Amino acid sequence: MRWGFWVFIVFGFSLLNPLSSVAQNKSKPNIIYIYADDLGYGELGCYGQTKIQTPHIDQLAKEGIRFTQHYSSAPVCAPSRCMLMTGKNPGHTYIRGNYEMGGFEDEKERGQMPLHEGAYTIANMLKERNYATGMIGKWGMGVVGTTGSPLNHGFDYYYGYLDQKQAHNYYPTHLWENDRWDSLNNPFIYVHRPLDSTTATEKDFNYYKGNDYAPKKMTDKALAFIEKNKSNSFFLYLPYTIPHLSLQLPDEYVNKYKGKFDEHPYYGQKGYAANRYPLSTYAGMISFLDDQVGIIMEKIKSLGLDENTIVMFSSDNGTTFSSPVDKNFFNSVSGLRGLKMELYEGGIRVPFIARWPGKIKAATVSDMVSVQYDMMSTLAAITGLPVQHTDGISLMPTLMGKLQQEQHSYLYFEYPENGGQVAVRMGNWKGVKKQLIKNPKVSWELYDLSKDPSEQNNIAEAHKDILKQFDAIVKKEHQHPVVNDWEVVDRIK
Repeated sequence: MRWGFWVFIVFGFSLLNPLSSVAQNKSKPNIIYIYADDLGYGELGCYGQTKIQTPHIDQLAKEGIRFTQHYSSAPVCAPSRCMLMTGKNPGHTYIRGNYEMGGFEDEKERGQMPLHEGAYTIANMLKERNYATGMIGKWGMGVVGTTGSPLNHGFDYYYGYLDQKQAHNYYPTHLWENDRWDSLNNPFIYVHRPLDSTTATEKDFNYYKGNDYAPKKMTDKALAFIEKNKSNSFFLYLPYTIPHLSLQLPDEYVNKYKGKFDEHPYYGQKGYAANRYPLSTYAGMISFLDDQVGIIMEKIKSLGLDENTIVMFSSDNGTTFSSPVDKNFFNSVSGLRGLKMELYEGGIRVPFIARWPGKIKAATVSDMVSVQYDMMSTLAAITGLPVQHTDGISLMPTLMGKLQQEQHSYLYFEYPENGGQVAVRMGNWKGVKKQLIKNPKVSWELYDLSKDPSEQNNIAEAHKDILKQFDAIVKKEHQHPVVNDWEVVDRIK
């Protein structure tokens, strides 16, 4: 009788509080890492953007911590993703550039350099700690039939683009789901087909539109993954493709901005989809991404997972240099020098926001110098266990508002494409070398970021001692890459 009474009480309580068991049975927090694609440092409202509305991401910053000196590990997609996932710096990482294979057509889909067999990723680490692991978005580190499939690197589930070239089209014929082709209701569109500016009609611009918008499909799959794993600890890596070109977007989001800007059609002369309203479409794409963040957050709250979920948001590199995007009009890199494919600040300094109610103090701003290959150590610390396979440091003390935080002695950057480049940040000093392929003995440029964040005043001649330290750092951190074309440091003279 007494036993039955308590069963009734407990059962009745659970009916009154259907989410209580979900929230209380979690031994470790859920982790959601949202990764934008080519989103510039200044393209969010919380980072100073005034023309593009991003209320949901801005709310993340209001309720969490915003970093002002956070870096992607590289200025382009594939190496940034590799270093984020493996915790390796640019001198040690397996993938160092966008090593493209195949073409844009479905039958030519070959992807990029695949991540090697046995690579240890964040997903491997968290799977060892009993997390369910999912990747939904753009992978860029190997396609089906290679060592690079996400299923080979710790993910229980994935959905999205494997090949970055396919990701140039937001209305693809298919996406991939656990190594299986998932057909979408879209015709094949060759997005790099230009229009004749003298004859182009509205119908011609409509060629680049489809029915199933890939980022919407990604959000649907993300919601399903969260629902399926609501009673377990889960890691969800969400590398959306927005706002990477092409400029393609459902009309309802273009209409949010249409008429607000003085804009002229882009006819596709320099690659990517032609677009009747390029400024409105670019702004609308970022607002669409912002809405997806809002949808994800609402799902977390509706399931009672809010206080046991840390949500992080960043970007893989700075704003694109491609002409369809007017980076000056939007002040996309907030006055910094450089864009995607460059190791100046505009190419690698990116937004980073983290929110964890009850753990991270709201409306915090940190100027700690940090980098995306810190994420493996940081997520390890969040789970309560250390990790050995990383070049990064844990940002957990800063996230938790602690005063004692390990600092980087320096950050090392190495990028073998766009002429070959290296960079070092040491305190407020920033050194850059470029065009190493043409001139292996090229001199350092040196900037004091505390006085010159836009890297306009090269003061290398006055600080030869700093340059010698940079040379030593390059020698220490550089390891020979697996691709000969990526060797820009120890080249045969």
